[in-house]
Amino acid sequence: MKILDRYILKKYLGTLAFMLVLLSVIIVVIDVQAKSPRIESNGFTVGYFLINFYPFLMVYYLITFFSILVFISVIYFTSRIANNTEIVAYISSGASFHRFAKPYLIAALIIATAILAVNHFILPWSNIKKNKLEIYTMNTTNREKFTANAQISTQLNPQEYIFINSYNRQMNRGSGYLYQKFDKNKKLLYQINAMEIYWDEKKKNFVISNYLEKRIDKNDHEILTNGDTKTQDFKHSPEELFPNELLGQNKTTPDLINFIEREKEKGNSNINAYLNELHQRTAMPVSIIILTFLALSLSSQKKRGGLGMNLAIGISLAFVFVFSFEVLKIVASGNNSIPPLLAMWLPNIVFGALAFYLYMKRANQ
Repeated sequence: MKILDRYILKKYLGTLAFMLVLLSVIIVVIDVQAKSPRIESNGFTVGYFLINFYPFLMVYYLITFFSILVFISVIYFTSRIANNTEIVAYISSGASFHRFAKPYLIAALIIATAILAVNHFILPWSNIKKNKLEIYTMNTTNREKFTANAQISTQLNPQEYIFINSYNRQMNRGSGYLYQKFDKNKKLLYQINAMEIYWDEKKKNFVISNYLEKRIDKNDHEILTNGDTKTQDFKHSPEELFPNELLGQNKTTPDLINFIEREKEKGNSNINAYLNELHQRTAMPVSIIILTFLALSLSSQKKRGGLGMNLAIGISLAFVFVFSFEVLKIVASGNNSIPPLLAMWLPNIVFGALAFYLYMKRANQ
């Protein structure tokens, strides 16, 4: 039995490795051809991006589609085994289908555990490297979301607010600054306006210039002061205060959980994208186990149409899985119609039920 276990494990891991290499080459070739004009128009060379960007982009893509690659790999090599009647011979020897499935479970658990660790701790580090350069591969419209000046409004807590009329996230500099602090009854206690604001990297705080400060005392008297420069310490970096949609990708899971909790305390209701990122990191590795057994159930019998039919079914189901996952991510990010936790786990729930049904049906034949 151990010989067959090693044989299946070798087939599983070997086919998966081949799929990973094949997908990597295809993605890099296609992506470089499509994005090289944008890369060069931003003052970079393709060679620089091949070293400093594409290795990290490939980590992101491979992790994102890992469960689908596992699914197709298992269908491919299991169909070949089935077509060679090797499974029939194994079952005829007196072993159960559950025993035949054991090496599949072992391989899936090993891979899922490794991907789980990568998702929570290693992928965020890789994403930091990727996201620094990714904006230079985008078209003008998408790039301006990260590079162009934008209006900023953020809530530090239920009593404190920041407004910046025009702020550049790359330069960490803006104009038209307003800070307000209220009491519990929403009465203004303190306000400061400034012409400009910028982040001092050495001192780790903001600096405002040409400011007008207003304080309101207990007798509702206004006390006005002004000056040339003043520091503003909000205890967080610009990336934390004014996060963009990529920030969640850059944080390890403990940091991401802390960030989400801080945003909740601030009263920020627009955190679903970060919750999606958090729940996805666990849901995707679990899908590796589910899709492994779904693929095994679909391809472990010799069918009319052979390998081609099994691959067609597998690719179709893979498309449905990815499509449903992405649609639910968008729906959960955009509004509160579906909780992010449910959105990220719903494909696993549906495909898990399908995999269990088909597996038990196949095992009882």
